[in-house]
Amino acid sequence: MRAFPVRLPSGARYWTVLDENLAVVPVADGFLRYVRFGRDGAESTTKSYAGSIALFLRWCARTGRTWQAGAGQLALFMSWLQHAGPAVPGAAAGGAGGMVLAGPGAAPARSARRVNAVLTAVRGMVVHAVAAGQAGGQLLPAVYEVADARDLPAAARGDEPGMSWRMRARHRLHEPARPVDRAGDEQIAAVLRACRSARDALIVLLLARAGLRRGEALGLRRADVHLLADSSALGCAVARPHVHVIRREDNPNGAWAKSRRPRVVPLDFVTVQAFDACEFERMGVPQAAGSDFVNLFRAPLGAPMRLDAVNDLLAAASRRAGLGTAVRPHQLRHASGSGIADAGSGIDVIADLLGHASVSSSQVYVHPDPRRLRAAVDMVPSPRELAGPAR
Repeated sequence: MRAFPVRLPSGARYWTVLDENLAVVPVADGFLRYVRFGRDGAESTTKSYAGSIALFLRWCARTGRTWQAGAGQLALFMSWLQHAGPAVPGAAAGGAGGMVLAGPGAAPARSARRVNAVLTAVRGMVVHAVAAGQAGGQLLPAVYEVADARDLPAAARGDEPGMSWRMRARHRLHEPARPVDRAGDEQIAAVLRACRSARDALIVLLLARAGLRRGEALGLRRADVHLLADSSALGCAVARPHVHVIRREDNPNGAWAKSRRPRVVPLDFVTVQAFDACEFERMGVPQAAGSDFVNLFRAPLGAPMRLDAVNDLLAAASRRAGLGTAVRPHQLRHASGSGIADAGSGIDVIADLLGHASVSSSQVYVHPDPRRLRAAVDMVPSPRELAGPAR
């Protein structure tokens, strides 16, 4: 079983799962198509889900279970995920059936977050299969806890539809709270100093100061960038410099805005200056037309940058800056979200600026970290200050 990218004649892309004979697995493909086209999910979401489902189907095949039987034994699968890494005998096809050798006393093969992400994809496939008639409704109580039989969907009860269902995941690991993995101010400054072009510096600032995802940054078009104090002449009522983040499916580099809802992101003065510097740089390359982020220094000149090129330029800049670990794109975005929270903004503001569909996704930025705890304690007046000078 393996995840595999699919490009349809329309140009739309998604990921599916192939079996050992390189045939599409229908139950997985139906769910992944639904996520991509029925729910308007991102291609990257189907890629993540396809990898998780392929892992589950491999475990089912190597332990002699059908996928339906495997869905009824998610506790065993969860244990295997935790303790059976790729090097465990039996992890390869034809091995010892995915036998678990490591125990709870050993370091887990996968983090709790990764295990929960895999289980989320598997549960989604099970629910979709039941709704599509590919499996019986008796599978739902195996993956979800229900307080009352009336809470089950009609497919599981066999009676009238329309009953509400209030279900909770039956199998889920506790994920310990931890500070968000943000890039520090010193790291960001070092990476900016190490950038060799105005274009690269602008990309760093859009991620670190505007909080854009790399796909959102590389998907920007010149019409999305409004740098004037008054953009009414452009038909835009938003004042002061900003960019419009819009999801498009026809970007030749596959750049994709994850959020379905277009949003406006204000720009600070430093980022506006970076746009100006990047424009002067582009003027020296006649082929650089179209999108804002194109190849300026190597063939094919003027072609939109690949998403992986952002990781490559950050890795190279981190290496030149002497950083021990390369700064990743999402660490820059996390730095933006954390900075907004540190400035005292509410969670709703963070969600709007970062394009989160739910404010729960922004909760990670308002969790107290050691610096905030220390600052809070330092701001509390001491008893001596309250009492005044000693007599």
